Amino acid sequence: MSLRVLHVFDHSLPLHSGYSFRSLAILREQRALGWQTVQLTTPKQGAGSALQEEVDGWLFHRTPNAQGSGLLTQMRLTARRLSELAAATGPDLIHAHSPVLNALPSLWVGRRRRLPVVYEMRASWEDAAVDHGTTVEGSPRYRVSRALESLALGRADQVTTICEGLRGDIASRGIAPERITVIPNAVDVSLFRFGVEPDAALRRSLGLDGAIVLGFAGSFYGYEGLDLLIEAARQMLPRQPKLRVLLVGGGPQEAKLKAQAAAAGLQDHVVFTGRVAHAEVQRYYELIDVLAYPRLAIRLTELVTPLKPLEAMAQGRMFVASDVGGHRELVRHGETGFLFPAGDPAALAAALEEVLARRSLWPQIAAQARRFVEVERTWASSVARYREVYRRALAGNGHRSSHRSAI
Repeated sequence: MSLRVLHVFDHSLPLHSGYSFRSLAILREQRALGWQTVQLTTPKQGAGSALQEEVDGWLFHRTPNAQGSGLLTQMRLTARRLSELAAATGPDLIHAHSPVLNALPSLWVGRRRRLPVVYEMRASWEDAAVDHGTTVEGSPRYRVSRALESLALGRADQVTTICEGLRGDIASRGIAPERITVIPNAVDVSLFRFGVEPDAALRRSLGLDGAIVLGFAGSFYGYEGLDLLIEAARQMLPRQPKLRVLLVGGGPQEAKLKAQAAAAGLQDHVVFTGRVAHAEVQRYYELIDVLAYPRLAIRLTELVTPLKPLEAMAQGRMFVASDVGGHRELVRHGETGFLFPAGDPAALAAALEEVLARRSLWPQIAAQARRFVEVERTWASSVARYREVYRRALAGNGHRSSHRSAI
């Protein structure tokens, strides 16, 4: 019989985010290994009373959300739904994914049902809270958040994370290194077209004919540093009069960015597309000469590796990224992409102009970047690492499973 894994996610499709795309990739590759997966989302999925939802052929079990419920109530609801689902599906183990609000109910249910629990920390709860403005670093709330995260990491049978930066942070909390496994972010290269000509009609409709296009596609969060990109474009414009900035997506910073562009007199040079269906995003990528990832230097970006540079590499797109730790772990400067000093719009402008001036090298860099993801960053190779993680979780702390031989 095959291994059965009960996953607990913060949210999933049809919501689009790096989190939900990573989750889907994990499910897809685990099914390819012959394992059975059951997937549950918490009240963070959003308002609704449905217990199940099918999305693109995937069945997600949902936790109904009580309107206005606090964190403790949300964890109780998750625990109750998780307990029901565990009883109904008979998993071999529970795999809880960030945040810690998912890990704590999973540990409670796992202990009651004598199931091992694997906790995947994709970002620390306290750092995410700081970034979203709900917590001040070093405050009592921050310390409590960090203590809960450390408690969950210490109680889990095995811990996984997405990059070396987070592995170091987890180890600094006293977690034994042999209990921590990095399952790095990756891409499915078959989903990304390489060397495709841009859509002329779409280019024309956005007013980009004849333009040099800088761009970004994703959510407009403060830590992405998109205000630096607009400022860099302002500085470049006298030397690059055909310059345009294409911002694909939306988010909390959208109104501020539009106001910044207007105040700088760049209304005709910065194009906001609004949110675009995920299946259509690549058409917009193909319009962009050089992508920009000017993430600011905060704990979150220093520790966590994003997906966007890997997606750019898979498509052979040129990009410039700030030299925060999460980018340095992914990008080989001058070989698969380009780095610049974080937080400095003049340095960003200089880096963008340098890349634009080196077009003769683009085919070589594109090929090297594509080769990097094909060899080192495929989801199949990343997800295969769970095999040993699950084996250790099932073997440890007295847990036993009749399905261990199927791992």
